This record gives sequence, structure tokens and C-alpha cells, in this order.
Amino acid sequence: MTQLRTLVLVLGDQLDANAASFDGFDPQQDAVWMAEVAQESTHVWSSKQRIALFLSAMRHFAQHLKALGRPLHYRTLDIKPKTTEPLGLADALQADLAHLKPQRLIMTAPGDHRVLNCIKATVQAAGLPLEVCADRHFFTTVADFAAHAKGRKSLRLEYFYRELRQRHGILMDEGQPAGGQWNFDADNRESFGKQGPGALPPRATFEPDEITRDVIRLVEDRFATHPGTLASFAWPVTRQQALQALERFIKERLPLFGRYEDAMWPGEPWLYHSQLSAAMNLKLLNAREVVAAAETAYREGHVPLQSAEGFIRQILGWREYVRGIYWTKCPVTSNAMP
Repeated sequence: MTQLRTLVLVLGDQLDANAASFDGFDPQQDAVWMAEVAQESTHVWSSKQRIALFLSAMRHFAQHLKALGRPLHYRTLDIKPKTTEPLGLADALQADLAHLKPQRLIMTAPGDHRVLNCIKATVQAAGLPLEVCADRHFFTTVADFAAHAKGRKSLRLEYFYRELRQRHGILMDEGQPAGGQWNFDADNRESFGKQGPGALPPRATFEPDEITRDVIRLVEDRFATHPGTLASFAWPVTRQQALQALERFIKERLPLFGRYEDAMWPGEPWLYHSQLSAAMNLKLLNAREVVAAAETAYREGHVPLQSAEGFIRQILGWREYVRGIYWTKCPVTSNAMP
């Protein structure tokens, strides 16, 4: 039997078949490893909707990997836990390394320092090399943010956001910000008034398929004491569904997103918000394609600049900024991020 050359580790929020960890993947020599472990839903108490979203998206992605012909080792949770079930990610990985015996491991950089330290320690204990690849779902690296922050007495989102706008040429016209200003906060604070929001575009929803229904049954049984209900579960759990949700948002909600991004109304949890963060965090959508879709809609005259800029700032600005703060302030043991 040919020894396994590379084991590619894929976490539950890394569901992208084009991730850097798959560069050079050879199905004749390499394999993918994924695992469902209960501890990832209990170390921080998670809602039923969140648990179901992760598990369903993971199982759909596993199905996609098999269709691509990529060998896969996938651990599932059962409705009734077995006595031999791994307690956490480290236990599951340690057990599988013992019998898979890969020559090396590769993974995309996790978004959680706890997970990174856990995997590093497990792989090191097994005496194997681990390569951590940069996450292509961000415009910047942790090193980029560290360079921005170096020597500054204080950090402000606005300065970092402007740097990224210029570096990537987003909403820029001949070296200047589109519309002559960097943000349109002053125009994005309108209320609905006494009449309320009126008729709202329907939320993009997706009927659970057989895989999702199995997950819902699992979550209702294994995580019965967790908060929330799954009666209305309708999140996108595949890339195709996520792309449909993006298209619907750009067409139906983005035009008024800017004006009402800070507005609230009783009984209306969605309003004009995108509801795309879950798909982006699972890596079913790439930040670059989401930002590009919003800018294109503005350039083609379908949405006002205040809406396009307000939405893009949430991704190019806050998403990148908060990630940079997290990794530059986290424990020293996990600062070696690509």
C-alpha cells in the first residue's frame, strides 16, 4: 500500500475546494480529513441553528469533495454518542493520524487561536510536519495588519480601511474615493419613520434537503438543551445556495441597505441586511467576490454609492480590521500566522 503523502485538514468553517491547502493536491497520494466533534458546539454554548448550519454545510462539502474525486476521511457524529467517540478535535485527529500515517499535514490557517494551538500541539506530538497556508478569503494577512499597527499610538478602522481601498482599487476613481469622500455614514442613519419599513423583500431561504434533515434530527437529539429552534432552518449550506443568496441581496436589498443599515423595527429581524456573514464565515463565499458584486452594482447604476460603500466597509473594513486586532492581540503562541 502506498504511504499517504499529504493529509489536508479541513475545518468546519473552511469549506472551499480552491483553498490554498489544496494547491498541488494529488488524489493518488493525498487525502482530506474532516471531523464532526461535539466539543466544537459545547466549549462555547452554541444555538441549534448554528450547530445545524455547520454540520449540514460540512456534510454537503464532503459530498462535493467526493464528487471531485478527492479521497476523504470524514468522522460524523451519531445521534447516540458511542463510548469510543473522540471528545474533541485533538482526540479525533490524534486517533486518525495513528492509522493513516501521513508523511505531512497541510491546512488553511484557522480563524481561532485555540484551534490553531490545539492542532499544532497534536501534530507535533505525532512527530509530523505541518504547513499552515494563508486564508485566501481575506484581502490582507495578519502580517499586513501588524505592519499597519506598528508604531501607532492608537488604531482606527478608518485609516486601515482607506489603505485597503487604495491598495485594492475598490471604489476608487483616478486615485480618489468614488463620490469624493471615503464613507457615507452621515447618509446612512435614516429611520423608517412612523410608517415603518413597509413591504420588505422576502428573505432568501432554502428548503432543507435529505442531508440537512438528517442533521436537524441529530441536533434535536444530541443538542436538545441548546437554545433555539430548527423549525425555520433555511440557511444556505452549499456554495450554489450561497451564490443565490448573494445575487438576491445585491438585487433586492442592497439598494436600500445604506440608507437603513442602522435602522430597526419591532418584529423585523432581517430588514435590508445581507444575511451573508454565515456563508462568508463558512467560506462558501469569498470576500472578494462579494465586494466585487457590490461595486459592480454601483458602477452599473443599480445601487447608490452610499449603499455600496456602506456594505463594502463592513467587509473590507470591519471584517479585516477585527481579524487583525484578534491575531495581533492573541496569545504569543499563536502569533505565527501566515
